[in-house]
Amino acid sequence: MNSHPAFHFISGLPRSGSTLLAALLQQNPRFHAGMTSPVGSLFSSMLNQFGAGSEFGPVITQAQRKRLLQGLFYNYYAEQCGSPVIFDTNRLWCSKLPALMELFPDARVIACVRNVAWVMDSIERRYRANPFENTKLFSDETERNTVYSRVDTLAQRNRLVGFAWAALKEAYYGEHAKSLLLVEYDLLAQAPEKVLRLIYDFIGEPYFEHDVEHLHYDAPAFDQALGLAGLHKVRPRVALEPRTTILPPDLFEQYANLDFWRSARHSAANVIRAKEAGSPQPNGTQTSMPV
Repeated sequence: MNSHPAFHFISGLPRSGSTLLAALLQQNPRFHAGMTSPVGSLFSSMLNQFGAGSEFGPVITQAQRKRLLQGLFYNYYAEQCGSPVIFDTNRLWCSKLPALMELFPDARVIACVRNVAWVMDSIERRYRANPFENTKLFSDETERNTVYSRVDTLAQRNRLVGFAWAALKEAYYGEHAKSLLLVEYDLLAQAPEKVLRLIYDFIGEPYFEHDVEHLHYDAPAFDQALGLAGLHKVRPRVALEPRTTILPPDLFEQYANLDFWRSARHSAANVIRAKEAGSPQPNGTQTSMPV
């Protein structure tokens, strides 16, 4: 009998509901879930030790690499051995689907998404809410000077938003897209029970009745180290709070049309999206739901 838990992964864009989703999932006593873990960074470091250019690469076989990487997950989560299902959260996972599917063929990746302009707006709000702190999101004054330099920095392909967006797009159009489920933040906040039921169907788990009125999740020490207080604090009640953007109109428009997942063409990925009145159901595995 296999004593190891089943692994699934939470990934996608920042400020798009991954911490909220983890806070909901961890209510289920069968599940362990949380904010971004160090497993992704450790995973990348181990791959660097295995790869070309490393003095150890030639002596580590493919079978050994697989066992070592699986052991990373098993050992990191050894204290959660009582949880049959573990969700590890990291934006990196969308860029590592071939490796994850090789290690855990039955794993599923839930990617939380949101209109990129609103992602930028959300990060900018957290930045302005901490006016006496220089967050680690920016490396120098040039990058943090104005809202334009801050947003443009975040959008670079090797930075917080740009990397996550590119990794998600790679996974969305990749060969393992069937193992991917995209969940829009607005839907999760507006209709959490409906979205959760679809997530449970996707991972093949019996549904658990969640309490969306009484949530608790916060990581003040982590956020303080990043210099962005409140980044991972979840409100007690799941709800969507409409607001006006604080980004200049031209900047908001620049990033408002990057939600490629709204097109079902050329992708086998699963997507939970709002069903527009009078519109047909999308083809393939895409899922629309009324809100």
